Amino acid sequence: MQDLSPVAAPLVLAETVEPGIVRLTLNRPAARNALSRAVIRELHDTVERLGADLSVAVIILAASGKVYSSGHDLKEMTAHRVDSDGGEAFFRETMTACSAMMRAIVACPKPVIAAVEGRATAAGCQLVATCDLAVAAETADFATPGVNIGLFCSTPMVALSRNISRKRAMEMLLLGEALSAADALSFGLVNRVVAPDKVMDEALSMARIIAAKSKATVAIGKAAFYRQAEMPLDDAYAYASEVMVNNMLTADAGEGICAFIEKRHPEWKDK
Repeated sequence: MQDLSPVAAPLVLAETVEPGIVRLTLNRPAARNALSRAVIRELHDTVERLGADLSVAVIILAASGKVYSSGHDLKEMTAHRVDSDGGEAFFRETMTACSAMMRAIVACPKPVIAAVEGRATAAGCQLVATCDLAVAAETADFATPGVNIGLFCSTPMVALSRNISRKRAMEMLLLGEALSAADALSFGLVNRVVAPDKVMDEALSMARIIAAKSKATVAIGKAAFYRQAEMPLDDAYAYASEVMVNNMLTADAGEGICAFIEKRHPEWKDK
């Protein structure tokens, strides 16, 4: 007998929009793209899969509907308050899983560009801050409003405080007010602000520039950037110098330098 039961739509859509460029779309618009445990798991798995895919150069992270992401699924979390431990185990597992997903984006060897067309709040704002680059619509806004409901945005704070100044981060965290796209640009939370109908075009434009470069070189650079950022100055220079030496020994560095000297386009081997 044929199974006619409806098939659940993917929570994260993956689409190759151009060679080397994959767009991921959060696909829970009715739930304001809240980061449920299932969404976190699916996004984590997809990012890791694309990170290992040699054909992928850049990932664009978008969202369906009017809200980019409202953050953690508070309805899902509240439902677990009736658990025997008051929800403690579920809360801990959720925060651990979400933190691991955010770290997977940072660890992914492919640059990830957030394409934000709507509101990004709490862990949704954390997601934007975690991505390597971000393009926002003029109508988008950002907030870490947990303090308003008695739940300080402590995990979003980790990504936020690593992207913008401490005073700006504390302003967002303590006031809990919405930040306009223009202010997000001035704070350093996003790279570019464009008309609402140009967000994906701008993200694709950035992705194409990156995709034209050596995947191996970009991966080396992304990993080194995040590692040195947490080091004292002397350690950072020692580490970055070693990275440069190893990078110089790669085939693509040899090809790229020769192409520059010979005034021709390089032919990348991605190694």
